Amino acid sequence: MAKTVQFAQQTKFGEELSIGRGKPSRRAYGFDEVALVPGSSTLDPEICDISVELAGHKLEVPILASAMDSVVDVKFAGLMSQLGGLGVLNLQGIQTRYENCDEIYAEIISCDKNQFVEIMQKLYSSPVKEELIGKRIEEIKKLGGVVAASVTPNLAEKYGRLAIEAGLDILFVQSTVTGIEHRSASGEAGLDLTKFCASISVPVIVGNAVAYDTALELMETGVAGILVGVGPGAACTSRGVLGIGVPMATAIADCRGAAQVFAQKNERIPLLIADGGMVTSGDICKAIACGADAVMIGSPLAKSTESPGRGYHWGMATPSPVLPRGTRIKVGTTVSLKQILRGPANVDDGTQNIAGALQTSMGTLGAANLKQMQEVEMVIAPSILTEGKVYQSAQQLGMGR
Repeated sequence: MAKTVQFAQQTKFGEELSIGRGKPSRRAYGFDEVALVPGSSTLDPEICDISVELAGHKLEVPILASAMDSVVDVKFAGLMSQLGGLGVLNLQGIQTRYENCDEIYAEIISCDKNQFVEIMQKLYSSPVKEELIGKRIEEIKKLGGVVAASVTPNLAEKYGRLAIEAGLDILFVQSTVTGIEHRSASGEAGLDLTKFCASISVPVIVGNAVAYDTALELMETGVAGILVGVGPGAACTSRGVLGIGVPMATAIADCRGAAQVFAQKNERIPLLIADGGMVTSGDICKAIACGADAVMIGSPLAKSTESPGRGYHWGMATPSPVLPRGTRIKVGTTVSLKQILRGPANVDDGTQNIAGALQTSMGTLGAANLKQMQEVEMVIAPSILTEGKVYQSAQQLGMGR
């Protein structure tokens, strides 16, 4: 008699699961499925240190504004620095394609939702003007603070160096998924991250990644940081179009595991930046607890009165001429960026005074700094957002919105 096929295989992470007889798997968790557990000590929130050193620069608030045209322009980047965070400019977006962007933003915001993708493809088909790269960096530089900008890997050498000449402090190299090796159909060599990081004069942060092995390999290249997250963004449709992604709590924890291994033989440890999927301050608290050193957010900041998107937010891959993987969403305009980041909050849903919420969470958990926040106990808790909240849900109040 034939032996029974053992299809529930043991994964390297120790959890026995399978999708079916021929496909071993493991469980992954999002922010809504986990919770932070208070311990035996607490602290006053005001003595909790939420600052972080990013690529040699100290940020008073561990929050980065996504390199999305609906979020960051020159003025917004300057204001983020003034408030203690960091705004990242898209070097291949509207700001570097058009001298005067007001009319372009107006067209994107006012177009019909059924025509949006076509309008975006048309507007983003205008070539990047290299002189505007330097100009925008210089404009941000004059506003003070740290200057950061993002570019895709295929144009990192070209546009990155132009930005550095103009005074760039940190270069982000971003694509939907980033690895250390890329094979081109044309036979052309892709970006060699190790050589690139060694050859330029500013720190490089790369992304995006979600896997333990990939994160460990990227750390070996000399990057200063890694963006963690594929497809969780509010305006991103990569998960629907491509079917790829890992829920953020597991993605961050996996990459933190890689950082812990890397730290055993290296003094310099690249920072992990959770990128996307965070809507409220509670999500950000959980991201730090899962192992992130900082977070990059888009839609929560797109609601600010200073956001260039004027209450709208769209995905970075929306203008793709071949396969758009993003959409435009209406997030509305609520309060100033200062209130969103620093408060005071006038709503009860965790969308304002993010820094204050993080400090309060840390104080409640007894974590004096972000490193200690990464050590707090977590539990798998699928009912954490619904338990006891029947009235809020029924009345669409608080957590029931």
